[in-house]
Amino acid sequence: MVHLKDVSMQYRSSGTLAADNLSLDIAEGEFVFLVGPSGSGKTTIIKLLTGEVQADSGELEINGYDLRTIRRRRLPALRRTLGVIFQDFRLIEDKSVYENVAFAMHIVGASKREIRERVPYVLKLVGLEGREKRLPQELSGGEQQRVAVARALVNSPRLIIADEPTGNLDPAKSLELMLLLQKINELGTTVLVVTHEKELVNAFAKRVISIENGKVVSDRTGGYYGHEA
Repeated sequence: MVHLKDVSMQYRSSGTLAADNLSLDIAEGEFVFLVGPSGSGKTTIIKLLTGEVQADSGELEINGYDLRTIRRRRLPALRRTLGVIFQDFRLIEDKSVYENVAFAMHIVGASKREIRERVPYVLKLVGLEGREKRLPQELSGGEQQRVAVARALVNSPRLIIADEPTGNLDPAKSLELMLLLQKINELGTTVLVVTHEKELVNAFAKRVISIENGKVVSDRTGGYYGHEA
């Protein structure tokens, strides 16, 4: 599913070593938190996994694709196996809830019939039944994040990467979102949540990988994310 071994990556513009001989593996069906302070390398790992940046050295494989040798024309195929949820939602403001989710299927070439069948199912799954015709600005922050989850899920990805998905939500809505991601994981999708929210991580008995200065400093299942991580 996800395999990184001795991965190093330095940003040429700043000289920052964002990944320093980093190794980690995530198996099919896992639910994993990736945690660490600002500047620890979390965002770089996301960019490496999505092919946005390339590693300088090491092994990097995801969903059967070797990121060391992949050609640029194959990146869209890789990215179709991923669903990414962003902190700022990135919804299309002049499209309805239904249209936002359907657009994600349209751009990968899904047929109108596939869209008609899949979108209502996913909206029901994330608790947005009855909200199909509403625009993003007519929704609460929690509902907008659920649209982002639906959009990430609609193409049946093997892995969902959630990048600080609760950053714009209050604690109650944050917990609701995490319970939704847990439900999606229980249905068979691998979930990687990148966050710095200790309280939220500690509310779930999941695997926690801690990153500091581009290195894995702790990897524990059901572990507590605290100062010692």
